[in-house]
Amino acid sequence: MIEVKIPSPGESITEVEVANWLVADGDLVHKDQDLAEIESDKATLILNAPESGKIIIQVEAGTTAKVGSVACQIDTSVKVEDAKAAPTAEEEGKEKALISPKGSSAVSEPTEKDRGTTNSKVEKKDRKEIISENNKKVKTTPLAREKMKAAGLSVDDIVEGLRKLSVSDVDAVIEGLSSDASLGAEEEAVRSVKREKMSQLRKKLSQRLVKVKNETAMLTTFNEIDMSAVMDIRKRYQKQFVEKHGLKLGFMSFFLKASALALMGRPKVNSMIENEDIVIPQYVDISVAVQTPKGLMVPVIRNVERQSLANLEMELKELANKARSGRISLEEMTGGTFTITNGGVFGSMFSTPLINPPQSAILGMHNIVERPVAVNGRVEVRPIMYVALSYDHRVIDGKDSVGFLMDVKKMIENPEMLLHGGKNPMNSLLEL
Repeated sequence: MIEVKIPSPGESITEVEVANWLVADGDLVHKDQDLAEIESDKATLILNAPESGKIIIQVEAGTTAKVGSVACQIDTSVKVEDAKAAPTAEEEGKEKALISPKGSSAVSEPTEKDRGTTNSKVEKKDRKEIISENNKKVKTTPLAREKMKAAGLSVDDIVEGLRKLSVSDVDAVIEGLSSDASLGAEEEAVRSVKREKMSQLRKKLSQRLVKVKNETAMLTTFNEIDMSAVMDIRKRYQKQFVEKHGLKLGFMSFFLKASALALMGRPKVNSMIENEDIVIPQYVDISVAVQTPKGLMVPVIRNVERQSLANLEMELKELANKARSGRISLEEMTGGTFTITNGGVFGSMFSTPLINPPQSAILGMHNIVERPVAVNGRVEVRPIMYVALSYDHRVIDGKDSVGFLMDVKKMIENPEMLLHGGKNPMNSLLEL
């Protein structure tokens, strides 16, 4: 019997929440199989099986547990391979039994001996016993079990005597039950209330957001950026970029690179307060806000100032996938010096993003909308994005904050500057 203990997400964390079990009590599990989602106030971790065997769950889903306590046990004396043995002739016969909807009776095709039976009551009794026996041995896929649990359905609600349930079987029953009670349910839904328990991650996020508002002198400055040049590059080179690197060229890589170069030129925006000191890193590690089912997470891309656009796109995609699947590590979300958040993907036109402590500044991107603008004395329609920089005024002065946004604006509107460390290429050519 092996004990599987709650892992430590970090030095300062002593308690976590077992958010969800991915297997049921008594299931046979394989070595390295995902068993549960463990949620702390900083990240969601996956609990894996150290060995194969039968699982005995000790902590219920939705409850908190101490780091190092036993989450479950695995009985390794039960061999997983035994469950995969070929079915016997008797079991194969039962699998071929006719299936009936809920409330009706059905059995396999009667034999000559069965046809000789004249007592109909006995025949019905036998049918119930066969169905009951089959129900005890029904196999279901994990996704089917999850949908059944969410809909409050039992095996008998799905189908009687079926050896294995698929997702389509569960969906069919859910749809049928929903249509049968649609009138009553619709009336109840108008006045219904849904209550959800706040996760550890959401609790910690709430505390951090309130702390930022109370403990920083936060101010926000705005600007607008003409996205024509970047959109033209993406249009002209997207096909070649995909063929070369295997993924699409987005807007975020341009903003990551432009921000990194602007931060190197204005180091105060890249700084943070530590006790009575102002710490100014000589590198740029940018946290990128990613919306996940568990809440907002901010994986970090290291040394952005030295990376190419293709590398930034690849690393961004990898970290975002990890965050959304709940497989990102605590190390991958710590140590950022600056943050970028993109509310534009949800349609946001304008916002004042909140600083991600202990950092001192955050850049907010928004949606791109065609707007009339003045270009060389003429009105033209251009794709415009509003950008916002929230910053801690205790560390960053107005000159640096406004100058940072202007630097980013110039580099996005003139992408060739990204090749020259954020400087005008003509200045480099003329040695100005």
